[in-house]
Amino acid sequence: MRVLHVIPSLAEQSGGPAAAIVPMCRALQTQGIEPLIVTTNEGRPQADTEDLLDFEGVPVRFFPVQLGASYKYSRPLATWLGKNVKDFDLVHVHAVFNHAPVAAARACRGAGVPYVVRPLGTLDPWSMKQKRVRKRLFWFLFAKRLLAAAAAVHYTAAAEKTATEAYLGMNHGYVVPLGVNLNGSTHDDSVANYFPELAREPYILSLSRLHPKKRLDELIEAFQSLGDQRWRLVIAGDGPADYLSFLNQKARGSERISFTGWVEGKRKEALMRGASLFVLPSRHENFGLSVVEAMACSVPVMVTPQVNLAREIDSAQAGWVVAFKELSNGLAVVMEDNGERLRRGKVAYEYAKRYSWDKVGTDLADFYRQILERL
Repeated sequence: MRVLHVIPSLAEQSGGPAAAIVPMCRALQTQGIEPLIVTTNEGRPQADTEDLLDFEGVPVRFFPVQLGASYKYSRPLATWLGKNVKDFDLVHVHAVFNHAPVAAARACRGAGVPYVVRPLGTLDPWSMKQKRVRKRLFWFLFAKRLLAAAAAVHYTAAAEKTATEAYLGMNHGYVVPLGVNLNGSTHDDSVANYFPELAREPYILSLSRLHPKKRLDELIEAFQSLGDQRWRLVIAGDGPADYLSFLNQKARGSERISFTGWVEGKRKEALMRGASLFVLPSRHENFGLSVVEAMACSVPVMVTPQVNLAREIDSAQAGWVVAFKELSNGLAVVMEDNGERLRRGKVAYEYAKRYSWDKVGTDLADFYRQILERL
């Protein structure tokens, strides 16, 4: 089976969607599926060739962007799709409110090729209310038809499926989560090798694309209100310059708060494994890949109810679900209970096993086969 994956960007700083698609395709390769990713060079300007490249073990074609860092219009990408989509059994579209998914759906309809849409949380009621006028216009011009003609909609969490289908009146969704690597540490490095100042004390980690919806400024306030000199707060990631400046201003004068900037590879793994608690107090989180990555490192997590995995985390006791107004009190209790943190960290690792890429690859391949069998 040949499956084409279309995504607007592979820029790592764009967050979970770009981080997940390459290991997703590697997992599909183990299931005998031949994936190809087509995308734009937005966020990767050095990728200015349309030639087939080996990108971390997965074949990828990058196409230049002509217009808009947000919309990412690429005429060459649309042209290539129109000529080549017929050569694939199925197309998996990742995103809704960009040019790439619109071009992919149009090409698929023209060639009679079935396609699946992964909306990346953008159809959730909370997301649809952001930039409301722009999204409403896009919905009626492109997105409504894109979703209606899809063979299925791929959600990564049951809560996303329930909320989206109730809000938009859709009923052809299927849930397959994202995955994480559960092979254990690939190196002997500890956090001291990269962040020696963090090796001596316990720290709370929040690692994500730094965006106002993550409420990291309010996490800083909650941490500062505790005044605990034994702990540190570490914020890792990158985001809009104005928000980064705002966060730094919030933390100014505190020696207990550290910003690492963007981390990846061994630095990211060491930072994750060294944490005593991972916190994501987001206003809305479609899946929360970094949350599952933390659990896969045996780190207990604390999330707000708006993180779509919150119910499962609470049920498994892999961490804590805390209403945002109770964040300070929740942190204070958890920081004092080393035994419970260790217990829930072990549970978190066992819980994360259901998100291994091996399992996700199997489930996704079954999903594809079910779609093709219905045709």
